[in-house]
Amino acid sequence: MITLERDPTRAIGVRPAVSAVIFDRRGRLLLQQRSDGGQWGLPGGSVEIGESVLDAVAREVHEETGLIVKARRLIGVYSAPALQLVRYPDGNVWHYVSLSFECTVRGGALQTCDETLALAYFPLRRLPPTLLAHHRVRIRDASSRRVAPFIR
Repeated sequence: MITLERDPTRAIGVRPAVSAVIFDRRGRLLLQQRSDGGQWGLPGGSVEIGESVLDAVAREVHEETGLIVKARRLIGVYSAPALQLVRYPDGNVWHYVSLSFECTVRGGALQTCDETLALAYFPLRRLPPTLLAHHRVRIRDASSRRVAPFIR
């Protein structure tokens, strides 16, 4: 299970990351059930060396969902240790600085991969109970439809 860590001294490093908020035409949110902890969350992951955040979000979404997306707006930048110190099942702790984008689907078809157990669209009022805690904040921010990005 993926959890939030309270002790920043346990982090082995800082990683830049991205996540995608993708709504369908009915206003439902696409979530990914992750294979590394079984919990649900937004598609996304680490930015690779030599890659822009826009390229990273498109790549991560395609790898994890099969969809081709384009970032439409920056929802927010998330770096607060209370939300971004993440402990993985293997015991590793990373401090993520994550940019979350609202994305539109341009093509592709939903498909799972090694990182994805399941993909499903959820109404915002019925998100799964095993949704990652730090993703709830990003979803709430995206739902506010505020133009200016959040910085948390």
